[in-house]
Amino acid sequence: MLQKFNEKNRDLLVNINGKLLHRDEAGISPFDSAVQGGDAVWEGLRVYDGKIFRLAKHLERLRSSALALAFAEIPSAKSITAEIKRTLEANDMRDNAHIRLTLTRGVKLTSGMDPRLNTAGPTLIVLAEHKAPVYDKSGLSLITSSVRRPSPDVLDPKIHHCNLIQSILAKIEANHAGADDALMLDSRGFVAETNATHLFIVDGDTVITSRLVACPEGITREVVLGLCRDNDIPHEVRDLSLTEVYRAGEMFCTGTMGELAPVTQVDGRPIGAGTTGPMTRRLAKRFDACVAAEAEPVLD
Repeated sequence: MLQKFNEKNRDLLVNINGKLLHRDEAGISPFDSAVQGGDAVWEGLRVYDGKIFRLAKHLERLRSSALALAFAEIPSAKSITAEIKRTLEANDMRDNAHIRLTLTRGVKLTSGMDPRLNTAGPTLIVLAEHKAPVYDKSGLSLITSSVRRPSPDVLDPKIHHCNLIQSILAKIEANHAGADDALMLDSRGFVAETNATHLFIVDGDTVITSRLVACPEGITREVVLGLCRDNDIPHEVRDLSLTEVYRAGEMFCTGTMGELAPVTQVDGRPIGAGTTGPMTRRLAKRFDACVAAEAEPVLD
């Protein structure tokens, strides 16, 4: 699970507000809102043979998050797509790549939280890397974190923001426990997600995932639910307890960074047979077919 340096990324060109800079030279102002207070939104995109899966949906979520944070300026989807294309072309990158897209409120005239201090913005960062899906498809181990996911009355998860300290704290716990990732609960004790992905369990022939109470509107999650509908697979979206996790027949996680990956152990307890289950394999195969058919062309 620990990602390693890919030699292909040694001379990456990073796009910051339209300027392509070597990774060792790229930088943003210490007065940028992302540095000052994590005042930024982000998306993860995956590139398949010159195409990006669910690009429009990702850019729609980016815009929605920026609107919720009252950004004064938000680049159009067309202009962001043009910068993504320039970045991929500059790095000769067509496949098996991941893009971290970040939009900050911009640069402040002096340090402080007040958005009225922002005099230049926004800042758009397109970071594309040669990176295969990061999760081990043979099975992941999770531990339940003591760190809880907040509900909308604390911080609405529908804002895909860059304040990721809770996720980092949960990941630290997973690292110390020797697990791949951390399962995070909401304030009521129900399953929210991991520190980085959405979670599904399989109970009998039914696929179940958590409500969007303390987890974001996952795009890969949405695809999986759509695949269930299209293929007449029974599915539910509801509160999910740890007891149901422990006795589940299968479990898997979803996300752009790792696609679909089986979870075979939680808190030292095997999930089902402790191997990738048939429903997980079935949905992963359907997901791959969906990507092949529906990824949106970006490169000529």
